[in-house]
Amino acid sequence: MVTKTQLERLGLFDAKVPRYTSYPTAPHFSDAIGSGEHASWIEAIPEGAEISLYIHVPFCRRLCWFCACRTQGTQSEEPVRAYMDTLLAELDLLEAHLPQGVRLSRLHWGGGTPTLLNPGMMETLAGRVAEVVPFAEGAEFSVEIDPNEVDEARLSVLAAAGMNRASIGVQDFDPMIQECIGREQSYEVTRDVIEAIRAHGIESLNADILFGLPHQTNEKITESVQKLLSLSPDRVALYGYAHVPWMARRQGMLPSDALPTPAERLELFATARKLFLWDNYAEIGIDHFALPDDGLAKAQKAGTLKRNFQGYTDDQAEALIGMGASSISRFPQGYTQNAPATGVHTKAIREGHFSTAKGHAYRGEDKMRARIIEAIMCDFGVRTAEIVRDYGISAATLTAMFREVAAQFDGLLRVTEEGLTIPADAQPLTRLVARAFDDYDGAKARHSSAI
Repeated sequence: MVTKTQLERLGLFDAKVPRYTSYPTAPHFSDAIGSGEHASWIEAIPEGAEISLYIHVPFCRRLCWFCACRTQGTQSEEPVRAYMDTLLAELDLLEAHLPQGVRLSRLHWGGGTPTLLNPGMMETLAGRVAEVVPFAEGAEFSVEIDPNEVDEARLSVLAAAGMNRASIGVQDFDPMIQECIGREQSYEVTRDVIEAIRAHGIESLNADILFGLPHQTNEKITESVQKLLSLSPDRVALYGYAHVPWMARRQGMLPSDALPTPAERLELFATARKLFLWDNYAEIGIDHFALPDDGLAKAQKAGTLKRNFQGYTDDQAEALIGMGASSISRFPQGYTQNAPATGVHTKAIREGHFSTAKGHAYRGEDKMRARIIEAIMCDFGVRTAEIVRDYGISAATLTAMFREVAAQFDGLLRVTEEGLTIPADAQPLTRLVARAFDDYDGAKARHSSAI
């Protein structure tokens, strides 16, 4: 049995580590990669392949103080309309470089607040995407929906455009915590929007909830999770609030003295986790839960679970193309990221080229270490046979690497001829174990708490 004392001694409560939605992580991208690489990597996608597309809408009617995403507030439709024109021009660029017959396996609109787009903008954007990259059979189209910023007209357009999964941010239902984090959203408003979504035939529902917020207690998170469970989401992301005011100055609005300690954060997670497991949700990776018939649960059972910038996914496409300011793309060759500022991004697109500001081309052991870290994050273990088969390393060398890492964790990890495994009671250490396989200098970036 792993004790809190062991976890503390191993650094869990003090460590700041990446969430490993990519490897290497974004702070290690450089400006040596630009729009030329982005265009050539798109052109290298095989004809007839399936890809994923992420469209970033960086606008919000109001800025939530807890959020660290690249967003900007607006009360006017003018900047949104101008940004829409840029997205359409970016889609034209994509079409010019995309090989024939490519189809879309996943389409996700994120932000920001994609539902800030008016119905006409939504219809235009969805229609143009479908012209450039038609949906593949069984494709998934998901949209992040702010219950405070959606209406019947918008839902009707999204449903008609093929949206078949909705994502709702809850964070916490406690009114005092909502006021503290600048996100007032009642249970009743959330419930009514979910009922309206389902009335449009959209059955698949994601929900996000946070632990580690100011003033959060075990009693309060219990009440919030039980309210969320009454809405029967198919999958839930139970994210730890990342307090990174050096990245998101708005987080300075939150009372830092009211934040739970790392040990208290672990208790909050454990409390919420028990409630999801009691309600028959499968535990997916380090922070997701899904009903048994959800795609994530099926992928986990099949050993095909993946991790990308949106978290855990069952999407098997090798290329994920990000569109809009700050969006990140993943290719078999590496990563690219668009200019984060909307003005810089727009200027590049108007000049007829992608706004790629930085990226990373895989080299050396990058791909192997990326797969090892992904397996740790998804499956709490790594199969030796897979890594030896796919990356040309000997079993003896890989096992020696596993043993070297295991030695850093008081013998809590299991290493056998089959591979490396993190036992259930040691799984709070997962991000620390992943970091042990990271070959890049962690001092170059500041990260969020390991728990």
